[in-house]
Amino acid sequence: LSKTYPGVHIVTLDVESQQSISSALEEVQSIVGNNGLNCLINNAAIGFSMDINAITPEAMMKTFQVNSVTPLFVTKAFLPLLQTAAAQSTGMGIHRAAVINISSILGSITCNWGEAANLKSYAYRTSKAALNMVTRCLAADLGSDGILCMSLHPGWVKTDMGGPQAPLTVEESVSGMLSVLSHLTDKDHGGFKDYRGDNLPW
Repeated sequence: LSKTYPGVHIVTLDVESQQSISSALEEVQSIVGNNGLNCLINNAAIGFSMDINAITPEAMMKTFQVNSVTPLFVTKAFLPLLQTAAAQSTGMGIHRAAVINISSILGSITCNWGEAANLKSYAYRTSKAALNMVTRCLAADLGSDGILCMSLHPGWVKTDMGGPQAPLTVEESVSGMLSVLSHLTDKDHGGFKDYRGDNLPW
């Protein structure tokens, strides 16, 4: 990939390893230098489809660790680079500095009712609801630094996690999300949108 696109740098990061996070931070810092980091996308996630009879404490804790806790601490680690970038511009958006947490409509408490509640995934749903709260907390803390924070739902996508029955291709989802990201302003700070740019209920 980096051979095809010379501007792309592949950085290895294991979100469950503090040493890996620290190493990735050092590598990114050496790449961006005094320009800082304009956009951090927290995308790592796992999912277990378990109903009330199958769910275990281990599955809950593992899912929360990856989906809810690590995005916060990856953001904390990279915060100095985001602050450096934010100090060099005005307004809000990825042109300045932004933290984008890839969430899911399955984490929406409002939408978890009726037919939408048929997917019995206790661990995944609750972890994404928690991630949305992390987003709001970050938005409250980092807004004064000019760092935009928001949750973004990529849609139901044909991936290993989404499965072959999902209606969206990876290309469709990514194209939509890139369009959304390119148009973000201060009005989107602390928000929850999908890949089409529609606002989602918490």
